[in-house]
Formats: sequence, C-alpha cells, structure tokens
Amino acid sequence: MSRLPRRLRPWFRRLPVVARLVLAVAVTMSLVLAGAAGLVYWRVQTALDRQLNDDLTTYQRSLDQAVRDGVQPPPGPSGSLQQVLDARGHVLGSSAALRDRPLLSVAELGATAHGATVRRDVGSLLPITSDTLRLQARRVTVGGQGRIVIAAVRRGHRDEALRELLAQLALASGLTLIAASYVGYRTARAALRPVERYRAGAAGLADGAQNLRLDVPADRDDEITRLGHTLNHMLDRLEASAERERRFVADASHELRTPLTLMRAELDVALHRPRSADELAETLRSVDTEVQRLIDLSDALLDLEELGTTQHISRASAGLAGLLAAAVAPHLRTAGLEGRAVTVEAPGAEVDVDTRWLRPAIGNLLDNALRHATGDVRLTAAVHEGRLRLCVTDEGTGFPPEFLPRAFDRFARAEASRTGRGSGLGLAFVQAVAAAHGGTAHAENTGHGARVVLDLPC
Repeated sequence: MSRLPRRLRPWFRRLPVVARLVLAVAVTMSLVLAGAAGLVYWRVQTALDRQLNDDLTTYQRSLDQAVRDGVQPPPGPSGSLQQVLDARGHVLGSSAALRDRPLLSVAELGATAHGATVRRDVGSLLPITSDTLRLQARRVTVGGQGRIVIAAVRRGHRDEALRELLAQLALASGLTLIAASYVGYRTARAALRPVERYRAGAAGLADGAQNLRLDVPADRDDEITRLGHTLNHMLDRLEASAERERRFVADASHELRTPLTLMRAELDVALHRPRSADELAETLRSVDTEVQRLIDLSDALLDLEELGTTQHISRASAGLAGLLAAAVAPHLRTAGLEGRAVTVEAPGAEVDVDTRWLRPAIGNLLDNALRHATGDVRLTAAVHEGRLRLCVTDEGTGFPPEFLPRAFDRFARAEASRTGRGSGLGLAFVQAVAAAHGGTAHAENTGHGARVVLDLPC
C-alpha cells in the first residue's frame, strides 16, 4: 500500500485497521484472481484457436486442390463457407450463404494477389454478433490465371465456449473474492480483538481503575500475546511506581510534619508563659535543630530529584585515594570522639566518575556506619576491568533481615520510630548515585556487621 497515489494515502490512513486489512486482501486477491483467470482464458482460447485453425487450413488445402482441378469444391467442416475470386476481386463462385458478399478488403485483396496468405476474423466475441467467421485467403494459379481462394469456418461454437468460460471465471472469481474478503475480515477482527481488550483495559487505567491486569492467554506465544505480557509488565511497573509515589508522599508528609510539630510546640510553650533568657535560648536552639533537620531533608529530596532527572552525569578523571580521603575526612572527628577508627584501603588509581555525587554518597555510607553500628569502619576500594568496587563495612548486629529488601527505599529505616536521627534517605541517595553512573548498590550482612557495596563503571 506504500505505492498508493499520493492523493489517496490520507484517505487510506484514516480507515480503521480492519478496513485497511480487508481492503488490502481484496485488492491483492483481485490481482491474483485476475491473473489466474487471464491465464486460464488464454490457455483455453489458444487451444480452441489451434483447433479452428487446423480445420481451416485443412479445408483451405482441399479447396485449393479442387480449384486447380476444376472440380466441385468439397464439403468442409460443419458451417464452413468458401468463395473464389478472380485477380480483380470478382466473385467466380461462392457458398449460398455468402452469395456475392465480399469477404476481403481492397488491401487484403492486393496482398493476396501478390502471394500473401491472409487470415482474419469477421465479427467480435463481445458484444455478440451474428455470422462470426474466421477466414483464410490464398492465391492459386489455374491455367496461367490467378485465382483467390477464400476458406471460412464459423466461430460460433468457439465464441460461445469462450463466453461461457468468461462467465464462469467471473462468477468463480467474484465468489472467491467475497469469501477471501470475509475470511480476511473475520481473521483481522479475531487478531485485533485482544488489542481492543488491551485498549479498553488501558482506558480503564486512565479512568482510575486500580490493580488492573490484562487478560493474556498463558498458552500462546504470538505477537499480540507478547504485547499483552509487555503491557502487563508495564502496568505492574506503573502500579509499583504509583505505590512508591503514594508512600513517598505519605512518608515525606510525616517527615516534614514531625519537625514542624516540634517547633510549633516549642513556640507555643514559649509564648504561653514568661520564660527566662536561658529558657528562650534553649527554645531557639531546639527550633534551630528542627529547622536544620528540615533543611537537610529538603536538600536530600532535591538531590534525589536532581539525580533522577539528570540525563548525563559529569564524569572526570580523579585520583581514587584523594577522592576517598576527602569523603572520609569529615567523619574522622566523630569517630575519634567515640573511640572508633575509620580505615581506608585504596589503590593509587585514576577513576572516571562524578566526584560531586560520589563523594557525598560515600559520606552517607560512613555516616550510617558510625551512627547505627559499633566498632571500627572499613572503606575498601578496588578497580578491575574498568569497574570500581567500593565497600563500607562496619561491626555490629548488621541490618535486620526484613529490612534488607527495602534498605534502599526512600524513608526506609531499620527502626520503627521516625523520631531518631536521620531522614531515611541516605541509602536511597547512594542507590541513585550508583544508578546515575550506570552501576548498582546492594547491602548485606557479613555475620560480624553490615556491608554496603557500590559497583560502578569507571
């Protein structure tokens, strides 16, 4: 259909898919049937013409011989006619049905007089005409004088057979075209029925339907079925995404509400009764703590949003040892106050990463280890075959087993209470940084503590 005339293409494209398929089948079948019918008609016509020409040639020979011998023309095939002319075209002898009617034109008469053999049909197949003939004329010399002998046979039986064949071919082709179009229509409707179901399902999802699944047969493996499985997978992803969004909104609301409620309570208490300067200072310090908590939460959310919408991170070559030293430095004082050590093991290699995001991600891992575990914290790095593997290992009880599957979810916390330190966004930020680099992050228990691993291409 790509070769449709330009003016017909917009009209064709506006048709429903079923109509376009049926139209394509009908046009294709019409061409095939026309070609097949033409071939059959040509073969039958050739066979009939060969037989008619053989009869005509045989009759012509007998007439030629009779004219040379000067005897009565012999009888020919059923319905045959004959006519004998002199060199000027005057009729010397003729069948009773012909009388003196000339059968040759002036040009044909001249060509025959010069020795050519003329063969042509009189009358047409369609529309039907009476007295249809096929004639053949040749020059014969009799006693030194030229004679033109015309032999003719009637084409009635031949034309009637061809007309009957045309009618039968037209009827058979028409019925075949109708049947093929109907089968094409039913097949197209059956093939596209699942697509319509999928469309209706998608429309239900757009209207707010919950837990929508498309009815996809489990015992098939065709293109439409695979499309259904793909759409179901997409719906599962959309449902999971919507669930994450709902949980994110609920968690964010709760996280924002807690410091705001605490600030409101501190201010209400301060306003309802006189307070000393020391008490007001303590209130302000408490409010400042909650404000800083809100700022940290907002910054974490903005960083996650920026990481999620950034198309390409800005990679640059950096020394691995210097990068890790810069990430560890802010946490050394905290570890020293608690009598703990933070050790770093890294080769002197160059890595191609975005230090703007990777440094705080490592800092989050160290902060979590110092906050939630005991004992020393170890940061190790290895570069192998173009990949950077970072491990932060601590000592302690490790992650609760039920927490591991959702450790990298936003606002996920090992403890049930939300009033402790931290927003539950640290590991989510780490995973976002790993994904932005085209890598992965996972958490595991070692039996002596917890380990978080970053695997990044570098």
